[in-house]
Amino acid sequence: MKKDNIPLFFATLQAANPTPETELEYATPFELLAAVLLSAQATDVGVNKATRKLFPVANTPQAILRLGVEGLEEYIKTIGLYRSKAKHLIETCRMLVELHGGEVPRTRAELEALPGVGRKTANVVLNVAFGEATIAVDTHIFRVGNRTGLAPGKTPLEVELKLEKRVPFEFRLHAHHWLILHGRYICVARTPKCWECAVAPYCDYKPKTPRPKSA
Repeated sequence: MKKDNIPLFFATLQAANPTPETELEYATPFELLAAVLLSAQATDVGVNKATRKLFPVANTPQAILRLGVEGLEEYIKTIGLYRSKAKHLIETCRMLVELHGGEVPRTRAELEALPGVGRKTANVVLNVAFGEATIAVDTHIFRVGNRTGLAPGKTPLEVELKLEKRVPFEFRLHAHHWLILHGRYICVARTPKCWECAVAPYCDYKPKTPRPKSA
């Protein structure tokens, strides 16, 4: 993607959705952290279904610790990899209580020290809960970064570092969500919906996908 097209690309996404938000349902930084931990290799829709039952019963580290692994599993067993996620979440809750007074830490290093929390999860929490201009590269952003030419890279970290260099500062806070939503609904994995895409004029992907006859 040409450098001059990048501000136009993001300005177009911003005009369509000025204040994008995560599709995970949460009310506190801890609920967000728990939801993101549960969302690995799962859909936001599936996670929300589980947390709508879990959070009214246990939405603090202390309350989830009281459930124990088996108790927690009962609430999240509809989510993929629920057994390992339950163990990670319980251990994360234990560390939050013992090391952070039950609060979610606000630094990347402290977040990444929690079980099951990698760079992507830490970036989501820093961005969504604490308003930092981080970009969490998931499969959608990885695809969009490479396909559009915005931030090509062979690894999620490579794409993230390129985005940090190429996304203009005024768009950095919301770039994460604009790119995820674009990848989730328009620039989809198998056949991108180029005929519906408002940012197609700025994108390097060729040939653009034509409108299906049935669409």
